[in-house]
Amino acid sequence: MRNPVSDVEKTMRPAFLLHALLAAAALAFASTGFGADSADELIRKGDVFYGKLQPAEALKFYLPAEELDSNNARLLVRIARQYRHLMSDASKRDEKVRLGNVAVDYAKRAVALAPNDPEAQLALAISYGKVLPLQGSKEQVANSSVIKGAADKVIVLDPGNDLAWQILGRWYLNLAEVGAVKRALAQLAYGKLPPAKYEDAERCFLKAIELNPNRLMHYIELGRTYAQMDRDADARKFITKGLAMAETERDDPETKERGRQILKTLH
Repeated sequence: MRNPVSDVEKTMRPAFLLHALLAAAALAFASTGFGADSADELIRKGDVFYGKLQPAEALKFYLPAEELDSNNARLLVRIARQYRHLMSDASKRDEKVRLGNVAVDYAKRAVALAPNDPEAQLALAISYGKVLPLQGSKEQVANSSVIKGAADKVIVLDPGNDLAWQILGRWYLNLAEVGAVKRALAQLAYGKLPPAKYEDAERCFLKAIELNPNRLMHYIELGRTYAQMDRDADARKFITKGLAMAETERDDPETKERGRQILKTLH
């Protein structure tokens, strides 16, 4: 089979350098013009940059808002997303790990405050998924169950959430890609891995497309699944469709590049 390039308990809030710098900058803004703003007003201003995919600018408003309303789960979800965006922009592995862990921390706080909020559970699954490739095998095995549990809960709370189906599809796909020898070694070292089939991933990605046909990632990930199943014609069809779609999300360029690399492996 071809294998083309295929987010636990730690309650202490991270004190990473970039987080401290952003917080300091945010407080500086607050003391020089935003001090009269309420948390809701700051969130609305941050949302402008959230929509523009400008995470550092959004955090200049979100972090002061957090100082005023630290138990706002939806705000914590927003902040987690900004740190995931900063993680994607970072060039060094250590920096990616630090930023990813900040995102995980905020997502965990959101879930602790609002365990039945699908957006909080989604933030947890995505944040853990982002850092998963940068972790060791033992952490990956442990945290993959967190991702699966959070995605499952989102689907129970909000069955129409296409991103939850996307995450679940990736979970099945990545686990199905684990070869028999590697699976046996992982199970020997870290415990039994849950079963997963490419057909499970296919089902999830098809559901994601049904719910939201406008996300290119759904098509490319479905194409990646078909490539692993040796269904080259189907893989080419869905990857090509995804590549033709407009980029609307932060990770779309990276997703398209992954699709292009997969196309090169097809006969």
